[in-house]
Amino acid sequence: MPNAKKGRVTVALHPICHRAIHANFTNAELARMGEDREALLAREPVARFVAWVGDKPPDFRAPTRRPR
Repeated sequence: MPNAKKGRVTVALHPICHRAIHANFTNAELARMGEDREALLAREPVARFVAWVGDKPPDFRAPTRRPR
């Protein structure tokens, strides 16, 4: 759950993954999902991103774009 929605659980997340999640979900949506990884991956753009980034090295950096 996002800090803006009184979230208390902290999960280590790579910066580009964090940006990709926030490019596809509002804080309210993330708060409703809680820690449900499958709910995140159910959104097709996130699933495509995870498949794409999965073979990149840990220090990989790339810009993410917000949907228009």
